[in-house]
Amino acid sequence: MNQSNVHLLDLPNEVLLVILRKLNNIDVLYSLLDINNRRFDILAQDKIFTDVLNFVDIDNMSLIDRFCIDILPRIHDNIKSIILEPVLMERILLATVYPNLTELKLFNFKQQIVSKYFTDESSLRSIFQQRITNLILVNNDTHESISSLKDYTKNVYANILNFFKNLKHLNIIAPYLPGLSLRNLPSTTFYSSILTHLSINAATFDGCLYLLDGRLKRLTSFNVTVYSIDNSSTIVHNMDKLPNLKCFSLKTYFQFQQYDQILSLLRRMSYLESLTLYICVKGHN
Repeated sequence: MNQSNVHLLDLPNEVLLVILRKLNNIDVLYSLLDINNRRFDILAQDKIFTDVLNFVDIDNMSLIDRFCIDILPRIHDNIKSIILEPVLMERILLATVYPNLTELKLFNFKQQIVSKYFTDESSLRSIFQQRITNLILVNNDTHESISSLKDYTKNVYANILNFFKNLKHLNIIAPYLPGLSLRNLPSTTFYSSILTHLSINAATFDGCLYLLDGRLKRLTSFNVTVYSIDNSSTIVHNMDKLPNLKCFSLKTYFQFQQYDQILSLLRRMSYLESLTLYICVKGHN
């Protein structure tokens, strides 16, 4: 065969899929669906392009409109995860029914999103409460934009866990905030009987101990970044064993002296299978 005469449609499906995988799945769906070619139409609806949809950084509203009107209703059964920014939530999530959607990732999340969308009056309530089991928030709030970490914990973090009734995986990425603070708050704050995976920032090491005091009984994986070890803390925490915890990651970027606190915590994790420590201890190698 003369190589100069080989066209894209001459390639077998396996090769075409390899090529298409190199492209953004949004581009594949937008470009290949409804171009009057049944073969491309079938390939574009393959699960590798429709399982996870990433709408971040898309500011072309005509593209969004076409997705909502023509594309999403055709592939909605395949979609398991959606990545987007809050400004697009209603437009995308109300465009069709997503029977298999379980994961949502939000970029540029801010505290105002909780009062607007994570309420019983929200148009998205049924989707959030019934379908979402995995929630990833890339938090864009800053320390200067909040009144106090205690209020932020009650009004944002605790409300998220209360509102998402079926949440099992929660990952909060907050590069500009010291994180959750549970001191002097009731033990029912930030409570869940079904959460199994948690990744979060804590303002102090006490916050880590609070999270492991029994309020998250099903927790099997815990990834925490601690901003300081409170040397003056005299709080007595629950020190029961943690038989369900299999994976634990603790990171702190400030030096501390109370290394025994870390050891006491690790002794509670009898069935640990994976451990990550990134800590700087004064006076120890």
